[in-house]
Amino acid sequence: MPSQPKCLPKSSVRRTWPDGAARIGTRGSHVEATFMRHPAVPESLDSWNILHRMFRFDRRAFDAVSAERRAAIATEAVASLAPLAASPDGDVGLAQLLGHKADLMVTHYAKTFDELGTAQIAFDKLAIRDYLEPTTSYVSILELGLYEATGKIHADLRDRGLKPHSPEWIAAFDVAIDEQAKSPRNAGRLWAKVPQRRYVCFYPMDKKRGETVNWYMLPYDDRAAMMADHGKIGRSFHGLVNQVISGSIGFDDWEWGVDLYADEPLTFKRLIYEMRFDEASANYAGFGPFYTGMQFSIAELPHFLDGDAMPKLLDADLVATHA
Repeated sequence: MPSQPKCLPKSSVRRTWPDGAARIGTRGSHVEATFMRHPAVPESLDSWNILHRMFRFDRRAFDAVSAERRAAIATEAVASLAPLAASPDGDVGLAQLLGHKADLMVTHYAKTFDELGTAQIAFDKLAIRDYLEPTTSYVSILELGLYEATGKIHADLRDRGLKPHSPEWIAAFDVAIDEQAKSPRNAGRLWAKVPQRRYVCFYPMDKKRGETVNWYMLPYDDRAAMMADHGKIGRSFHGLVNQVISGSIGFDDWEWGVDLYADEPLTFKRLIYEMRFDEASANYAGFGPFYTGMQFSIAELPHFLDGDAMPKLLDADLVATHA
């Protein structure tokens, strides 16, 4: 890869929206964000802003409330959440979690941080929140990594004789990134809704940068090769699992969030275990707490609250979402 100049002009942050247009900065904002096209830093395509919230549910306190009041609380929550799930500008997913770390996971998708904040406030104003104790949360932005494409773009622009970080070079780089966003492999994944599969597994992770190994100090080509091998394992589970990777550097305590969705929970164990043997994970990955459970439809929330039946992911919501 070419060496990094001491001083570089900056290129505009571009996010490709569902209508296919590449816009500068955040939708609805007049502030232009900028960054440098550093040859050692892989580019990414970014879309949904994501907020995971985990809660403990005080079931005994809820059970002590009259049946009429319980029904009113559930009805209010369903009426608030259903429009978010139906909106083209966001989504919300619910999951009953297993174990003592939390009972309920609420996953919000929105196009801006401001809209995530609006969703958070709206949820916190619901009567159901009197019975939900927050245990943790996670803020991130859905990203599609472009390790391989980044190297090819830098090499192509070099072969074309464009001066690094000149206006012509920046414009060509932006065009190449836009083409990546519009490619069939990426376009459908960028703004996909929360995958509608019964079982979900969420965990945060880092790349190690400690005293013995440091991912970020490795040569770009070495990192790209390891990520290519890592990706091959994921692709071998195509059709069995949907994977949503979200970047959280600068947003939360870990560097990435990982959501896995499948029709069989054993798939999570097999995929994650197999990935532990590739070099990128075995030598350089660090993992946070895992949250695993069952997704259910918003209309099934009353069953989760009352505990009178296992809340289900209804057939109407079971859309084939294979990434």
